[in-house]
Amino acid sequence: MKYDLLVIGGGPAGLTAAIHARARDKSVLVVTNQPTASPLCKAPAMANYPGLPGVTGLELVERLVEQARDMGAEFKTGRALSVMPMGGSVMVSVENDVAEGRAAILAPGVSRAAPLPGEEALLGRGVSYCATCDGMFYRGKRVVCAGDAPNFEEEAEFLRSIGCQVAVKRLAGLSILGEDRVTGVRDAAGEETPCDGVFLLRASIAPGQLAPGLALENGYIKVDGRMATNLPGIYAAGDCTGQPLQLAKAVGQGQTAAHFSLEGGQG
Repeated sequence: MKYDLLVIGGGPAGLTAAIHARARDKSVLVVTNQPTASPLCKAPAMANYPGLPGVTGLELVERLVEQARDMGAEFKTGRALSVMPMGGSVMVSVENDVAEGRAAILAPGVSRAAPLPGEEALLGRGVSYCATCDGMFYRGKRVVCAGDAPNFEEEAEFLRSIGCQVAVKRLAGLSILGEDRVTGVRDAAGEETPCDGVFLLRASIAPGQLAPGLALENGYIKVDGRMATNLPGIYAAGDCTGQPLQLAKAVGQGQTAAHFSLEGGQG
């Protein structure tokens, strides 16, 4: 199925975009980890959100999810691994599946972790973000797994089941070694572990890694007044577009991105 709109992220910006799309009777798929895992859900009360003084972050997110579902938005739980414009469509890989839309909105929030040393240079040359997607390339080989994804243990066990020799490391202080290919990792204590592949199983992926060629500005996604990025058919909304990191801004940008993505799509 080709959706009118794909939304990456289940926070206020992404859910507002989904609600706006359904209000216009457009098909929409929201790709997200559990929405209630959002940092916003830890807020005990918000005094500055218009019309809902004192609402907790969890209450607000749950209401947005319920509203989007009731209006007919579809949800797919999982990590978006890549977003790519493809001749009139936008393709989004989710774990080992693919979704297609006429346009996509990136609303993943902010990346709270910088790339590891060696990660970007060796991406696709031994660095992977999905064990079930790429694991068969490393069957019987030595691999390292590091991350905080909800399905981390499941993916690590999959690698073991296909004969990989799996070492588990902490993300903090980890460096990836190698010139043309991954040859190993070095942990925070300076210990080196030889390996053929590194699986970074984070709960989410930074926007610059999610969509190759995506223009960034000061570490945030660069957008114009329509919330369009430099890539055709790809829009962005919320904290991922930069300061101020405020709920009201995220909601407004989600509506704006949905409006123009549905009007313009790839145009």
